[in-house]
Amino acid sequence: MAEQTSYLLGLVGQGIGASLTPAMQEREGHEAGLRLSYRLIDADVRGIGVDDLRDVLLWAQRLGFDGLNVTHPFKQAVVPLLDDLSPDAADLGAVNTVVLRDGRALGRNTDWAGWSRAFTEALPDATADRAVLVGAGGAGVAVGYGLLSQGAEHVAVVDSDHDRAEACVVRLAKRFGDDRVTVATDLERAVGDAQGVVNATPVGMLGHPGTSVPAELVDERLWVSDVVYFPLETELVRLARSRGCRVVTGGGMAVQQAVGAFEHFTDRPADADRMARHFAELTRAA
Repeated sequence: MAEQTSYLLGLVGQGIGASLTPAMQEREGHEAGLRLSYRLIDADVRGIGVDDLRDVLLWAQRLGFDGLNVTHPFKQAVVPLLDDLSPDAADLGAVNTVVLRDGRALGRNTDWAGWSRAFTEALPDATADRAVLVGAGGAGVAVGYGLLSQGAEHVAVVDSDHDRAEACVVRLAKRFGDDRVTVATDLERAVGDAQGVVNATPVGMLGHPGTSVPAELVDERLWVSDVVYFPLETELVRLARSRGCRVVTGGGMAVQQAVGAFEHFTDRPADADRMARHFAELTRAA
């Protein structure tokens, strides 16, 4: 059987018109000698919602798609519609990569590993630190999974929605143990007991100004990570740099989750350095 060299992929999500994923995936496909086409399926443009997901998957298979990336608000809703889940996707209860192969829809999650890989490359000596995770939504659960997988001693989860924080902790504790992850209601006290802090909320994105961590809590003893990458220099990132903190921007996670998705879709290794250079070009041009 001839090796596959042509791929049709897509991204399903809400308000995704500015996504850099299509450009990153298509460029990496071209550099790898593949014919790779990547389409946006924007829920806002197409008028689709969670209840339409089953039909979206069905038509993607019928139209010959080889895979779909999935983003807000569909990462959790897509899970029960799939034929197979990787163990980490099952642990997280969320999927951001669906491989369509041989009539089956296979759920994978590259968010947590993407964040962890980027963090480990940037701060290899900080992987076992105690950390505060601000934000317990889909991105927060993925980052928490990444922190604990790479060896964080303890993760304190803070969220304005206490039930969401509890749900995040329950999910992570089931995999990593009750002693390593807890809900924190006092952000100042939690940060004071940690070596690092991660923003996994939308605060800092274009249209969502501000910082999820008050300025008075940011000092040079901390490392600071932000999942937001549009813009790369969020208010929190600028503040942390000005205070002398070690900083990991959201760009690394954006690149590394795309690397993982490309590899799932094509069964070929991606060149992470090349994708990072292209991402840098795209963000400079934005």
